[in-house]
This record gives sequence, structure tokens and C-alpha cells, in this order.
Amino acid sequence: MNEFKMNNQTDVTELVFLGFSNHPNLQGLFFLIFLIIYLTTLMGNTLIITATKVSPALQTPMYYFLSNLSFLDICYISTTLPVMLVNFFREKKTISYNGCLSQIFFFVTCAGTECVLLAAMAYDRYVAICRPLRYPILMSVRVCVCLVIGSWLCGLVNSLTHTVLAATLTLCGPNQISHFLCDIPLLLKLSCSDTSVNEYVLHVASATIGLSPCLYTAVSYLLIISAILRIPSAQGRRKAFSTCASHLTVVVVFYGTSNFNYDRPSEGYSLDMDILVSVLFCVTTPMLNPIIYSLRNKEVKGALKKLVGECTPSGNISA
Repeated sequence: MNEFKMNNQTDVTELVFLGFSNHPNLQGLFFLIFLIIYLTTLMGNTLIITATKVSPALQTPMYYFLSNLSFLDICYISTTLPVMLVNFFREKKTISYNGCLSQIFFFVTCAGTECVLLAAMAYDRYVAICRPLRYPILMSVRVCVCLVIGSWLCGLVNSLTHTVLAATLTLCGPNQISHFLCDIPLLLKLSCSDTSVNEYVLHVASATIGLSPCLYTAVSYLLIISAILRIPSAQGRRKAFSTCASHLTVVVVFYGTSNFNYDRPSEGYSLDMDILVSVLFCVTTPMLNPIIYSLRNKEVKGALKKLVGECTPSGNISA
């Protein structure tokens, strides 16, 4: 049994990641690629946060939510990528048992929070387009803060429940995870104890934290599109749609990669395909969000250009 004892989960000291193990000669290249992705994500989301704080044109509820989404994406990618980058230089890619539970807690917290936060952003766009006269009341500072705090609380409660239940599992060998991160479904595969409660809670959470915000967002956009189509002028329709195009793109990317990652059949996929799908969901999405907003939103693009210009020596000289 080596160091992995079958009869007591407290004897488990570490778990081994098998992700990227099929390509031992490409570890250096993988490290460089994911380091660039990580730094790009940190820089892009930090610029978005800074721009929304210093630019007077971005002092609105929509950009308040955007700054929180950027902060969330930094937390999201930081739960998995630093460990992955370190493991590229280790012959045995391991994580401690407690470290695995900690990663699950923070990863599930960020994923659940993002689901609810994207729904809150959809509500903001619905009120702005369908109830514009009541927008200052329905989207007051107090309401915005409550929506953000509520999003984090939903994610925290959901994650704490899963993590506590995962900590009670009795794990069986081998102590290997066919992935580059710890996640609830992966840990359940290693358990030799009853996982019915864990699976039931997982299904309930998928419906409440995953499906419900997704359906709410979809209904909100059906109402938004219906309202936009009733605008008489083509210019008015384009202007109204441009205010929610970035968020709609982010929603499609997030839920599209999420559904493909968790809802596809578990059989018939190679380890490389599993890793690729998870990279799209866990790593690429946080990097794409600031790019999408900076490319499709004129206000954000203008604020970022001004911010970068002020930070460069040439910008300071010309000022």
C-alpha cells in the first residue's frame, strides 16, 4: 500500500497530478505558455480594476460589477495556475491532501460566485434597457453592494458545504488525479466510502448555483433583446445592444466552457482532451474577459488607452 493507507483518509498525505504527464519533453514549453497566460490575466484584469476606479466615465453600476468580475477572475486563476507552474519543474507533480481541499474550497468559491455575479450583471443590463427611468433607484449603490456581497456569500456557502463533505470521504488508492487541479468530481472517484450525500449536494448545487443563474441570465437577455427590437431607430438599437454585448459574450464563453467541462460524457475522452477542456474553462476564460470588454466596449477601451498613456513616459511628457 506504500504511503497510501486504504482504511483511513487521515493517512493520505499527498495526491499526484497526472495532467500533462503524457508530454514530459514539453514541460518547459507548457510552463512558458501558462506563465504568459497567467501574467496576461493578472495585467489585463488589474488594468480593468484600475480603470474603473480612476476614470469618471466608468463610475456606474455596470463597471462596478466589471471591476468585481476582474478581481474574481484574478482569484479564480490564482487557485490553480501557481501550483501548476511549480509542478512543471517537479518530476512528481503532487499536492498535499489539505492543499487539495484548500484548492477545492477556493476554486468552487470562485466558480459559484462568478455564476451569481454574471446573473447580477444581467439584471443590471435588464434594468438599464427595460426600466431606464427607474435605473437610479433599482441600481443604487446599496443595491449594487448587496448584489456583490450576495454573490460572494452564495459562492462561499456552496463551497464550504462541498469542502466539508469532501473532507469526510475515505479515499482509496491509487492516490492519482488525472488532472492538473483538485475538483469535487475528481475526488469522488478516489473514494471508497459512500458518496451519495456528496453527489446529491453536487446535483442540488448545480441546479441552484449553476443552472438557476444561467436560466435567469437567459430570460433577462430575451427580455432585453425584445426591448431593443422595439426601439424605432437603427442607431438606437445598436447603441442599446452595444451596452450589453460584452457581458453577453462573457456569459456565452463562461457557460459554454463550463457545460462542456462538466456535462460531457465521462467516457471516450483522452487525458489530453480532458486537460484541454479544463484549460479552456479554468485558465482561458479569466484571461479572455478583460480582452472581450476592452475590445467590445468603447468606454473601457478609451479609459484603458488613457490610463496606459498616463503610465508611459511619452504620455507623461506630452501631458
